[in-house]
Amino acid sequence: MVIVTFPDGSTKEYEAGTTGLKIAEDISQGLAQNAVAMKLNDDVVDINTPVAEDAKVKILTTKDSEGMEVFRHSTAHLMAHAITELYPYAKLTIGPVVEEGFYYDMEHEAFKSEDLKKIERKMHEIMKQKQTMEKEEVTKEKALEIFKDNEYKTEMINDLEDETITIYRQGSFVDLCRGPHVPHTGMIKAFKLTKIAGAYWRGDSKNKQLQRIYGISFPTKDELKEYIKMREEAEKRDHNKLGRELGLFITSDIVGKGLPLFTPKGAIMKMMLRRFIEDEELKRGYQYTSTPVLAKSDLYKLSGHLDHYRESMFVFDVNGEEMVLRPMTCPHQFMIYKSQLRSYKDLPIRYAEVADLFRNEQSGELHGLIRIRQFSLADAHIICRPDQLDLEFEGVLDLVQYVMKTLGFDNYWYRFSKWDPNNKDKYIDNPEAWELSQNMMKEILDRLRLEYDEVDDEAAFYGPKLDVQMRNVYGKEDTIFTIQIDFALPEKFDMTYEGEDNKKHRPMVIHRSSIGCLERTLAMLIEKYAGKFPLWISPVQVKILAVSDKHNDYSAFIKEKLHNAGVRVELDDRAESIPKKVRNAQMQKINYILVVGDKEQENQTVNVRTRDNVVHGEKKIDDFLSEVLDEIRERR
Repeated sequence: MVIVTFPDGSTKEYEAGTTGLKIAEDISQGLAQNAVAMKLNDDVVDINTPVAEDAKVKILTTKDSEGMEVFRHSTAHLMAHAITELYPYAKLTIGPVVEEGFYYDMEHEAFKSEDLKKIERKMHEIMKQKQTMEKEEVTKEKALEIFKDNEYKTEMINDLEDETITIYRQGSFVDLCRGPHVPHTGMIKAFKLTKIAGAYWRGDSKNKQLQRIYGISFPTKDELKEYIKMREEAEKRDHNKLGRELGLFITSDIVGKGLPLFTPKGAIMKMMLRRFIEDEELKRGYQYTSTPVLAKSDLYKLSGHLDHYRESMFVFDVNGEEMVLRPMTCPHQFMIYKSQLRSYKDLPIRYAEVADLFRNEQSGELHGLIRIRQFSLADAHIICRPDQLDLEFEGVLDLVQYVMKTLGFDNYWYRFSKWDPNNKDKYIDNPEAWELSQNMMKEILDRLRLEYDEVDDEAAFYGPKLDVQMRNVYGKEDTIFTIQIDFALPEKFDMTYEGEDNKKHRPMVIHRSSIGCLERTLAMLIEKYAGKFPLWISPVQVKILAVSDKHNDYSAFIKEKLHNAGVRVELDDRAESIPKKVRNAQMQKINYILVVGDKEQENQTVNVRTRDNVVHGEKKIDDFLSEVLDEIRERR
């Protein structure tokens, strides 16, 4: 007999070898019908796995996040099965679960959107057959024989150190997989294939480009319908779509992927974000630098970036000298610090720069303004004494919170990102320094009573960090701002200051971004406000609509008055009807729409309405201007 301990702490005896499904049936038939997998101690396994010794057991359904991962992974296999029946020459590679669903990569000629419907129909056929998803363990030799016609699978098998390889069968389909999977295909009732993309084998642009098909799945059709409705609403706010419709930015194949071109409207918004953060940082004691976008690779060898991030950097030869487009500004600002002797009285020094940075992102990872190859980062490095670290970190956090409040962001959270001591390639190998710096950050966060998620293997290579996380309209999580404590680079750059004891001491460094990457922040603003921006950041704040030609001169006078006062204003004097002009201005999501006709011209007023069609009526020009300037100044 074995003793099974359930999540609520209760225990029960079962005969050794009893499967998870039998245990689920013993609890209730309903649970057994909905069981997709079992958590056996710390491992998620197939529901038919026997329990051979005393263990903790949790029966997983799609209500559990781990159960949902199993469910979606099984849907990826269902899709792969359908593809192999429809396209026998397709060579499958990998099919993992991702945040929004799943995908499968394969070598095949480019798929078309109509192919997705065909694959979905075949998936439904296989689903209705309720084919058992069976686990099988084979020798490495046998696995190589099974997948001998697929060089991708054989490469993965040869990379495995285990001599026993796990495969899964469902009907005629067999795939290399650790599992686990749902008991049979009939459990996967509702799914949709969402898009086609390109991807390189193993994410390396030197390898062959593959076809990637994304999908989503749910236990019920109602949940799928709800998801589709949510996606439709999200698409209305998608910055990549809405930003183009509003004329904020474009892209060009001739210019290249991940290199958006900002129109005058989009450039104004970037400028407003930049001016806002520069003015605010200057108030808070930051000193601005201006450093080159180019440097010898020696600078990044010294910092360690070349060792850890070379694949993400643009490295090239200039007359026999290796040069780099900068991916970050810290090494440049450190050289400014080192250009003269520093005293303990000089610290803290807060260097800031809104810097153009360059990252060689994989083409499959590029997305709108969220992930691009050139971007403007509000970067800063605070060089301080160890006894100043707490207060400086708190000041950075106060700045970040002020920025978030001003921008109107309230759906964010904090992530305390630590190192993984087993990942020697990713991090500087100094366990003592890592423990010290992580404990320092944790003590600061706890003292400030900040709520945060704690995760491993997400730190910078030189120290722990506090990330500010947000989700886009599709629910995908991204890091917007980050604050890092650096124990390594001050030593690498031999940064020192003279203490009260007249001896050399090593400063601490806080790397931080206050408003983040301007492009990514702008993307989040587009999605949050669905293009209906607060007045201070709107590309066009006021639009004047002349009722007829005889009102053009007065309308032009108003435009000049507003423009001279610093308001971004346009005049629509086209020979169109007022309802049509109003509708056009509302479609452009312009904050204030001023109608000018006979009455307004005679009274020296404007008739004010908003983009949401709220009519405020007649106002004196100076009164309207005063209200608008107050709203802009206060960033309401």
